[in-house]
Amino acid sequence: MKKFVSAIQFITTLPAGKAGFFDPDDMAPFFPLVGLLCGFILLLCDQVFISFWPVPVASLLDVLVMIMLTGAFHLDGLSDSADGLLSHRGRDRMLAIMKDSRIGAMGMIVTVSVLAVKWAGISTLDDHRSLFLFLIPAYSRGSMLFGMKFLPYGRPENGIGKDLFDRPMGISFFRFLALPLLLSLFCGFRGMVLNISYAILIGLILLYYKKRLGCITGDMLGAMTETTEAFLFLLVAGGLV
Repeated sequence: MKKFVSAIQFITTLPAGKAGFFDPDDMAPFFPLVGLLCGFILLLCDQVFISFWPVPVASLLDVLVMIMLTGAFHLDGLSDSADGLLSHRGRDRMLAIMKDSRIGAMGMIVTVSVLAVKWAGISTLDDHRSLFLFLIPAYSRGSMLFGMKFLPYGRPENGIGKDLFDRPMGISFFRFLALPLLLSLFCGFRGMVLNISYAILIGLILLYYKKRLGCITGDMLGAMTETTEAFLFLLVAGGLV
C-alpha cells in the first residue's frame, strides 16, 4: 500500500498519506493503477459536466481536470522535452536545454498542440466514452514503464527520475498494466485495436528518443505520458480504434 500511495504522491496532486510518507522504492509499477484512479475521477467529473454543458465544453473541462490532477507535472516535462529535442543541437546541449526551467517557443507550441489534440479527441468520443476516459490515463501512465525498461537514464548524476531507474525491471514490473489491457476488451474489437495501437505508439516514441538522445530523462517520461494520452484519445475518437 505504501508503494501505491508513494506513486500517487509522486505523479498526482491528490492528497494521499502523511507528509514524509513518500518512498520511491518500487513505486513505478503502480503508475498504471494511479492512472486508473485518475481516470475514475475523470469519468465522474465528465458525467457531471455533460449534465450541465454541451460535450465540447465538458471535454474542455475534462482536460482541465487532468491538468489539475497532476499539477501540470507531465506537461512541464513535455514542454522541456520539446525545447530540447526539437532544438537540433548536440546531445549534451539538448539535455542542458531540458534542464532549464524556462519554457521556449517550441515547448509552448507543442504543449498547446497536445492539449488541443486531447480536447479534440475527448470532445468527439461516442461509444464507450466513460470507459475510454477511465482507461486511457492508465495507458498513458503505463507508458513510462517502457521508457524506464528499454532506455538508459540520461542524468545518472542527478535528476528527478533517477530513483525510478535503480530497481529491477522484470516482467512483474508491468503487472498492473494488465488491468487496463484486460478492461479494454469490454470494447470488443476496438479494445484489441487500441492495445495494438498503444504498442505501436510506444515503440515509435522509444525509437525517436533512442535516435535523438540514446537515453531518457524524467522530462521525457512526462512527454511520453502526455503524447500517448493525447493520441490515444484522438485514435479512439476518430474511429481508427
